[in-house]
Amino acid sequence: MQNEFDVIVIGGGQSGLAVAYYLRRTNFNYVILDEQSSPGGAWLNTWDSLKLFSPAEHSSLPGWLMPKDSTEYPHKNHVINYLTQYEKRYKLHVHRGVEVQGVTRSNNLFHVSSNKGNYTCKALVSATGTWKKPFIPNYPDIEKFKGIQIHSANYKSPELFKDKRVLIVGGGNSAAQILAEVSKVTTTKWVTLKEPKFLPDEVDGRYLFEFATKQYKAKLEGKEIQPAGSLGDVVMVDTVKEARERNVLNAVRPFTSFFEFGVQWKDGTKEEFDAVIWCTGFKASLDHLAGLGIDTETRIKTNQTKAVEYPGLWLVGYGSWTGFASATLIGVGRTARRTVEEIAEYLK
Repeated sequence: MQNEFDVIVIGGGQSGLAVAYYLRRTNFNYVILDEQSSPGGAWLNTWDSLKLFSPAEHSSLPGWLMPKDSTEYPHKNHVINYLTQYEKRYKLHVHRGVEVQGVTRSNNLFHVSSNKGNYTCKALVSATGTWKKPFIPNYPDIEKFKGIQIHSANYKSPELFKDKRVLIVGGGNSAAQILAEVSKVTTTKWVTLKEPKFLPDEVDGRYLFEFATKQYKAKLEGKEIQPAGSLGDVVMVDTVKEARERNVLNAVRPFTSFFEFGVQWKDGTKEEFDAVIWCTGFKASLDHLAGLGIDTETRIKTNQTKAVEYPGLWLVGYGSWTGFASATLIGVGRTARRTVEEIAEYLK
């Protein structure tokens, strides 16, 4: 197999596909290396009932609008099918089942080692996302707790928690949606750093993205506009509305430590729990870049998606530090296009 390319994209999720969409318009020889056996990226690993909180037409990659689902907000399986068809529609070059083990650089080439052999390229795009690096805060005595602990990255459905006392930690949409369904089968307590913000019922991800875009443009022009909500606020999807009706969306501030059978609160009282579900976010999955001398536990210095201190390297889809809204389906297209324009200039 000939494994020499102009451009290699590591990661075949939504960000990798968006970059490849623009690469296919060039004359560059490119490939996506993806460790999954099938298309879908991180969506393959999300919990069973997950739905988007934006309509299909506001959750699309460049070139092709996501077809409508049977409900206004698409189910995760609809998203996976869309990404699968997107890959086929544009005949994107993907090598599947390729686990990248490391990247080095010499003689102006990147050398990518994997379980399927070695690859080389002139320009490298890392689009591995965050799903493989779930973040759990280091609470005192966390190792003493004998109950179940899982991160939202590994949560699938509420059945495991039936009739257990469950503590849910985190203030975002994942926490609210998981709380909504787990609270139907057992008793729950919700812990957030501060009081969670709930958006008005009529506001969804479509509004948030449009307003965030206006804010971003205003900031570039030195102006400021006040939001009615932010991308971090809880969207009132149907399951969360139903949980509100059951009066279970009541959050308390954090505990101070763990003990064998539960947690200790700030006032010194102890409360027993059988399980903790951590909905505390993710870090960028960049371990494969350690061979370049990068500290993969800290944020790489970037100008949009370009790695400032590492010529020929771009990072797409990790969050706002790699381009505005670049971790969203609708937002990644803009940064993907700019990335490919910069790669074209670099490879001249």
